[in-house]
Amino acid sequence: MTEITQPDGARLRLARQARGLSQQQLAGVAGVTRQAVSAVESGHSDPSLRVALSLARALGMTVEELFGPGEPGDPVLAQPVAAASGPGSRVALATVGDTFVALPQHADTAARIGFGPAGGLVVRESGRQIAVRPIGPPRPTVVVAGCDPALPLLETPLSLLDPPLAFAWWPCASGEALRLAAAGLVHAAGVHRVEPHEPAGDRDDPADAPGLADIPGGAEVVGFASWREGLVVRRGSGVRGLDDVARPGLRLVNREPGAQARALLDRERLRLRLDPAELPGYDSRAAGHLQVAAAIAGGLADAGVSSEPAALAYGLDFIPLASERFDLVLPAKHAAAREVQGLLKVLTSPWLLAQLASLPGYDAARCGERTSLSVPVHRDHHGPGDGVEAQVETGHGRRDLVVDVQRLHVQGVHREHVAVRRVPGRRGRAPEVLGAVVVADVERPLGQA
Repeated sequence: MTEITQPDGARLRLARQARGLSQQQLAGVAGVTRQAVSAVESGHSDPSLRVALSLARALGMTVEELFGPGEPGDPVLAQPVAAASGPGSRVALATVGDTFVALPQHADTAARIGFGPAGGLVVRESGRQIAVRPIGPPRPTVVVAGCDPALPLLETPLSLLDPPLAFAWWPCASGEALRLAAAGLVHAAGVHRVEPHEPAGDRDDPADAPGLADIPGGAEVVGFASWREGLVVRRGSGVRGLDDVARPGLRLVNREPGAQARALLDRERLRLRLDPAELPGYDSRAAGHLQVAAAIAGGLADAGVSSEPAALAYGLDFIPLASERFDLVLPAKHAAAREVQGLLKVLTSPWLLAQLASLPGYDAARCGERTSLSVPVHRDHHGPGDGVEAQVETGHGRRDLVVDVQRLHVQGVHREHVAVRRVPGRRGRAPEVLGAVVVADVERPLGQA
């Protein structure tokens, strides 16, 4: 019999949020009371076997996935292919014949080095498109753009779905990822967000990120991971800050324009009143966090801005500059697609959460948390006298929120579910539903325009 040992209800809450369900909605689908759902999520009570089965069935999960033991299994003896870094270091574990084999994952082996499988060969260019001859039948594939080197971890749980989904990652900066999302070329775009405890003038809200308002039909923001970003330096270099990099004989490795790391470096540079010409290597362009760390570890540079996990993977020193979270922006036009629904499901899988938690410097507490939805409300969508109304769902008191048509998206502090619809200015026209959102960060009280 499955042992239920997850009293804090974190898995249940994340699985429910990933599917966009309120406690009342989940209770209705599962045939239990809302109080039972709330008690399990808050850790005030453990679910009975009947309640556990009903909740797991309603969420499309097994009881083991939802409430099973969270502790790792017993250790096994494995033969390492190379020296491991010591206790707590990460390895890939496999069986070869009757032997467990461990492949240490540090420095370059933490990234994917080698040729990956191709889906086709380019035959010719055809205007803005290209003709591709597939290598085998195309497979349903989740396409994600972004710079977080942990994104490939999504591949394993996606492949275990029934039916399985393939995974394709396009590494790029946040700005480029949002551009691809706006063009309808990816299912999800990864973007950086400065954590709320940073100075108010330095905060980034993904709902206000350049390019998000350009995504047709709006987009939902789902959490993935958090980490610290800062100056990564070669050990023994004597660098204590960006101003030290301006010393003769030291060289910087930079990221491409549009990368959050480059923006953070420029913010620090301006604070220290440094000119780009004073920083040798400022015009260099590394393609990602691990590439910055690899350049420093390889002696090609002495410092650069990257994530703390990248610094730890390469054994480099780290000087924090900001705490950041990495979110996935999911265009609303693909929300019902099998690929997006599969992605939302695996974002709350225990396997993925355990993998992210095992990465030094990563915080997976918000992985799979659906934080907000941006719904474009353009002025030219409305006739004279039309307005936009947001009706809070039944569980939150049925209060009305009128949204200014000049705003590009709906926001609010209460994180309540609302349905946004156009209010007609002439008789005979039915209200038109524009979409559903979770309001966040609005400064005016609910009920005011």
